[in-house]
Amino acid sequence: MILPLATIIFTFHDIVYEKSRSTVIRTTSLPETIAMGVNGGERQIGLTPNKRVLFLTKNLDLIKQQLYDGLNLQMKDINPEDLLDDINTDVMTPAWVCFDHEPAEIAKNAYAGLKHNGLRVFNENALINGNFEVIVSGQRKGTGSSRETAAQCERWAGIRIVIAASFAPIHERNNINLGQLMGDYNMLERLQNGEQLPLSEFTEKYDDVTKIIIEKGGLFPFAKALKSGEISLPAIKTEPKPMTMAEKIIARNLVGQELGQCVKPGDPVITQVQGGYSHEFTTAQVHTFLSKEYGRDYQLPNPSKFAVFEDHLLYAHHNPKFVPFMDKVQTLRDLQKAFQQHTEVRDYSAVNGVSPGICHQVAREEFIEIGDFVQATDSHTCMGGASNALTWGVGATEYSNLISAGFTFVKVPESIRFELVGELNPGCTAKDVILFILADHARKELTLNRSMEFGGPGLTSLSVDERATLCNMATECSARTGICEPDEALYSWLKNAIPNLSLEKMKKDSVIPDEGAHYDGGVHHINLAEIKPMVAHPGNPDQGVPSDPTNGALITEIGDVAIDIAYGGSCTAGKEDDISYYAQVCQAAYDAGLTVAEGVEFYIQYGSGLVKDLAVKNGWHELFSKVGVKLIDPGCGACIGAGPGVSITAEQVTVSAINRNFQGRSGPGKLYLASPLTVATSAFTGKISSWQSNLFE
Repeated sequence: MILPLATIIFTFHDIVYEKSRSTVIRTTSLPETIAMGVNGGERQIGLTPNKRVLFLTKNLDLIKQQLYDGLNLQMKDINPEDLLDDINTDVMTPAWVCFDHEPAEIAKNAYAGLKHNGLRVFNENALINGNFEVIVSGQRKGTGSSRETAAQCERWAGIRIVIAASFAPIHERNNINLGQLMGDYNMLERLQNGEQLPLSEFTEKYDDVTKIIIEKGGLFPFAKALKSGEISLPAIKTEPKPMTMAEKIIARNLVGQELGQCVKPGDPVITQVQGGYSHEFTTAQVHTFLSKEYGRDYQLPNPSKFAVFEDHLLYAHHNPKFVPFMDKVQTLRDLQKAFQQHTEVRDYSAVNGVSPGICHQVAREEFIEIGDFVQATDSHTCMGGASNALTWGVGATEYSNLISAGFTFVKVPESIRFELVGELNPGCTAKDVILFILADHARKELTLNRSMEFGGPGLTSLSVDERATLCNMATECSARTGICEPDEALYSWLKNAIPNLSLEKMKKDSVIPDEGAHYDGGVHHINLAEIKPMVAHPGNPDQGVPSDPTNGALITEIGDVAIDIAYGGSCTAGKEDDISYYAQVCQAAYDAGLTVAEGVEFYIQYGSGLVKDLAVKNGWHELFSKVGVKLIDPGCGACIGAGPGVSITAEQVTVSAINRNFQGRSGPGKLYLASPLTVATSAFTGKISSWQSNLFE
């Protein structure tokens, strides 16, 4: 194919050659196009004539005018403060959109979760039909879930350049893995002025390996080139230095490096992992991607290191909104079964309709060991950090590459240290601690894309389950992960959970930060005794204030908030200690002759079969029933809108121990995040209330 040398339209993954006054383009299989030019051999990026730029503004009517009335805006006329912040992946692709596993189908309902006065801002095919190739937003684009569908919905709708003030780390990585370009407001203004920018402007902020991934058009082309020897990685030149816990675990897992090689933030490295897993929401894409890339007979080099879980959609039929999609849900289940049978990875499927448990909880109980490096297709994978392991979520493309290639690409993250002192007061739990961090440090972006390291004497006062709560919600902080220092309590917990582990091996594999380790996010001291019961309020999405876990408020400051639903469960709050908190409040209510308040539904969902077994053994299961709690077998359930406990109307108010209060995630109503103690207490008072031991006397 021969085209004039001037500005050309070509597939983003193509390779460009210059021959006198014409350009020869070798096309690849991907159909996406963007306007680019050639200048001295360097690839140039420009806006395509007649293509458009979509600005996601806090004024939702302005978005509608761009989508449906042909309004075109210029970056030079936009105040960045008027752009939407904290656009989460549930807004971009709500759960029901993810029931489709083909990206082209997902793109038809891009941004289906963005609502204005209860109605969709983006109707079906709105992003596709708008003829946009650039999309613009504010701070922390892509917070929340690791679902790669959020990046896919833009790419397959025609978006080629994503502009934002900052990106949540997993979402940014998903864009990179798909070959999407990301830029800033100044770059967009220049593009709209007719400039063409060298590709290097889009990649200069990245390490050398990430630059190659983007230039190759994504992770799969990069991995193939690496395996074939077409490209080689730069050597690590980091001198010996004190390291953080995350750095030490990455360093011990380096591939192709000298033993004892140190790493520093920003180092691009290839590492091995000790394990990983996917679930029925994501496995279908993994299976599909691998089949397309390597053929139907693809094989995994180490299937025993990986697992599949059936935990997210077991109770989806309880949500009336999901009932029309149950055929698609079944397709996801069938594809996961096909993947498991094809690859022979470990199988944690439901038996007789009952799941072994939520993947993150079961992984803690059964196979995450001290010092492990684990990646999985869910943002709350970071929960495993309570076991002094390095664990984080990845998208379907990255996970597919990991399990097929046998290695993973890692950019060493920066770290931020939380030095805990003191002990929590009665009525407070680790959930209140992480809500405080969300409202303070995360809102200031101190945690953004960093490993949150927890230590200090105060950490030892928290149980291992409570530490898991801190690590679990590192992803809500837009952090890379969370990790806790080890101690005797952890060794004891793990020995009980995984009896074949030896104390000697656990201590040998454990990591603590080196003295003098550097923390780019600083060292922050938190006195647990000063923590007070908190909630994260639902904001006001219609006015551009997103529902977000960073909307922290003290319970004493929110006044009387009557509730309709109290929900205790999820990977964040379905652990053994969480169930004991619910039992503590329920026992006090039972002793006072109380049952769940009239007009309130109180749900408790166990995090795993082992957690339920403990509740039955201790008599809590029976106690819950006596006071009017509605009990649910293990699974994710209402946390992702797929089970009992979701709101049904916009007027309903929920207080929940889950991890996210994104608009529409757990039903159309308003949702306040709170601790297990607060949730249980509120179920009996009928309004959001903190726990006090004498409350029911």
